[in-house]
Parts: sequence; C-alpha cells; structure tokens
Amino acid sequence: MKVPPSVRVVEATEVTPALLAAFARLVPQLSRSAPVPGARELASIAASPATVLLMAVDAAATGDRAVPAGAYVGTLTLALFPIPTGMRTWVEDVVVDERWRGRGVGAELTRAALERAAAAGARTVDLTSRPSREAANRLYSRLGFRQRQTNVYRIDLDA
Repeated sequence: MKVPPSVRVVEATEVTPALLAAFARLVPQLSRSAPVPGARELASIAASPATVLLMAVDAAATGDRAVPAGAYVGTLTLALFPIPTGMRTWVEDVVVDERWRGRGVGAELTRAALERAAAAGARTVDLTSRPSREAANRLYSRLGFRQRQTNVYRIDLDA
C-alpha cells in the first residue's frame, strides 16, 4: 500500500504537549496493560543513544505550525546497541492510529527504521509480533522479515 503523500516520518527528539497527547492516544491501541509514558520517560527515550523514536506525521494537519497531537498518526521505536558480534537492532512498539491503518503508515515507519539500522552498521533487524496481530504480521512478511527458528524466553521480574 502506498502511503499518503502527506505522511512523513520524523525522529522525535524533544517532548512536546502534542507528543505526550499522541502517546496517550496511541499506546492504549497497542497494549491494554502498558502504562502510557509520561514526559520523563519519553525524554529519556528520545535522548538515549540506544533508541530512535520515530513518529509518522500527517503533514496536511500541520501547516506551518508546530505539530498538533492529531497529526501524529503512528510511532515506532528502534533500539540499537553494540554487542561483541556486531550492532544489534530491534523494532519495538509499532502502533498506527486505528483511523490510519491500512494506508501504508506502518510500512513507512518500518522502512525508516530499516534505513536507520543500516546506517548504524546493523546487518539484521529483529522484531516480535503476536500471532493475533495478523495485519502487522502480513506487513512484516511483505517487507522481507522472516520468522526465525528460535525460542524467545521472558522472565517477569516484578512477579
């Protein structure tokens, strides 16, 4: 799907009221249990050399003004960290506003993340997606991601 020409992907480098409002709207669409990040958490993510906070913006809604909250139509976080075997990169917390799904916004965000990962020297990019997220899984497959034959383990530290 071709992304609307008004949509562009930008890196969020500072926390604004519009960014906070966008995350308050987007995070519940991704997870019912995850808390919405506040200004301190978003500032930490935006400032970290280990993360790139990408935002899809509907430029038609911005005009020449600062970005209003409704103009943010999706987000993706790219985590990058060096390990002894090379640069490791992960795509995390991809969410497109439900009103914008099916219009190529997720693909545009993912392509921007892949470009950033390649520029950082990564040879691979990993991500996980619940099987119930059928549209997301189709998107990742279309973009060239392949399922790995591996086990993913998790331990709950707050349990």
